[in-house]
Amino acid sequence: MSVSRVSAARAALAGGIALSSVVLLSGPAFAHVGVQPVGEAAKGGYATVNIKVPNERDNASTVKLEVNFPLDHPLASVMPQPLPGWKVAVTKSKLDKPLEMHGKKIDEAVSKVTWTADGSKIGPGEFQQFPLSLGQLPEDTDELVLKAIQTYDNKEVVRWIEEQKDGAEEPESPAPVLKLSAASADEDHHGGAASAGADEKAGHEKAGHDDESADHEETAAASSDTTARVLGVVGILVGIAGVAFGILAGRRRSA
Repeated sequence: MSVSRVSAARAALAGGIALSSVVLLSGPAFAHVGVQPVGEAAKGGYATVNIKVPNERDNASTVKLEVNFPLDHPLASVMPQPLPGWKVAVTKSKLDKPLEMHGKKIDEAVSKVTWTADGSKIGPGEFQQFPLSLGQLPEDTDELVLKAIQTYDNKEVVRWIEEQKDGAEEPESPAPVLKLSAASADEDHHGGAASAGADEKAGHEKAGHDDESADHEETAAASSDTTARVLGVVGILVGIAGVAFGILAGRRRSA
């Protein structure tokens, strides 16, 4: 192989190694803070979700997470699950337009949940999930944008607050988005009627069984009464026959 070919091969190998290094180093940047529902997050219903937080630094640990909730689509109930090694604080804000839930008007909603490390942290190469119970989910939107702020122990702050624009590339620090599925019409509007129909059918079947049982009991009682009467008559006849036999036997001995 000529010297020029050897040099070209070495240059290509070096370029490949450099490209691989760039890919490897840029890989963690794609691990963003996100939100994942456990099961279904249907409009108008309740859901359990996990805020998934990866650590994107190799020289610092995550020690604080702040998640903000939109007040234009407010949630009356946001409950964090206790997480060992983390303190949690729930912040509420007044609403311009009160919510109505279960016949009651609610004039405030959760606007922020903050987790602060208390003996724990998210180290390099690790991630942590922060569970939340949400409800009642709005019915007038297809998604909820939950803007998050991640703080490292070296004082660095990463703001996951950029919203995705239609047709545009993903932003550098995208905000977590909870996608909402359509509410089940059969469950919401027909579930009660179906349940009532099932209950009514069960009631009719029970009534039929009760009537049938009563008929059987009456028939059994009548049969028992008839049998008793027959046995009584037979007993009387047997008694009369016994008396007659005794009289005849006495007359024979006398003769």
